[in-house]
Amino acid sequence: MAGGISLKELAAELKLAPSTVSRALNDSYEISEATKKKVISMAEKLNYHANPFARSLRENKSKTIAVIIPERINSFFAQVMDGIEEIAQEQGYHLLVYNTHEDVEKEKKIVNLLLNGRADAIVMSVSSQTSDISHLKKLHDRGLPIVFFDRICNDIPTTKFITNDYQIAFDATKHLIQQGCKKIAFLMLSKDLSITKERQRGYLDALKDEGLEMDPTFDFYCSHVEETNVKLINEMLISQNKPDGILASVEKLGFATYHAVKETNLRIPEDLKLISFSNASIAGLLNPSMTTITQPALTIGHECAKLLIKKLNKPKHYDLVDQVITIPSVITVRESTFLG
Repeated sequence: MAGGISLKELAAELKLAPSTVSRALNDSYEISEATKKKVISMAEKLNYHANPFARSLRENKSKTIAVIIPERINSFFAQVMDGIEEIAQEQGYHLLVYNTHEDVEKEKKIVNLLLNGRADAIVMSVSSQTSDISHLKKLHDRGLPIVFFDRICNDIPTTKFITNDYQIAFDATKHLIQQGCKKIAFLMLSKDLSITKERQRGYLDALKDEGLEMDPTFDFYCSHVEETNVKLINEMLISQNKPDGILASVEKLGFATYHAVKETNLRIPEDLKLISFSNASIAGLLNPSMTTITQPALTIGHECAKLLIKKLNKPKHYDLVDQVITIPSVITVRESTFLG
């Protein structure tokens, strides 16, 4: 029977009540081992598979975790999703992935959809436009379990997973200075993002620690459009007051810098040294290879999923504590900052 059979048909074949068959398949203590073996054997023989959707309706659960991310193209978010999915699938959950495309209005629409019970829990990294968090407060007030990662919302009392943004940006800036850089630009997308604030703070403190003055023109805001970023960075690189080092706070700005440099007479790392936050595997294949700050994406995904599933399995006995958990990043030094 290639198509399989229903629970009722399996029960009829066994001459048992459907409830007995169901409890046997779920390894209930109420059912004898002999009956369990008999039921499992017949289920395998007749190609019976439990219907997870029917079960979720009975339990008033969707067995779904929603993941809201600001963009798919960033390898960090892709790796976090892989980590969440690994744990979720082991526990019988599946993912519903939403991409806000860095648009807070899309983020609000997604949140409104999820208020209607499409998912049992949410893992989220907010968009770069998110400053008003009333839609996120509404989610939390409804009692829907939610955890944040990377771009977190400090005002929602739940668990947040981040990396050591301040310290790693401080260390990255120090690395550029140690390689001879004196005019270091910091590329960013949004002043509202929690990660940007911390990374910028690390950058500024490292400059101060080394006695270097921060040039306001090197506190450099970019856009979400690749072509625009290449143009903006190119204009900075051909100006009279050009940097000799760049710390890119997100992956897309690191790649945009490579594109911009190609349109100039500058060379990496001889004329410009670059370090970027990036989890992209191709960073080491670029010419020259790119020095990166690699975030523990897979681990963050694992921890988010473990925490939420623990909460979902024991909702009355487990609370999502209002805390920030830091998992450190690492700097991988390559040719873009170091002349061997």
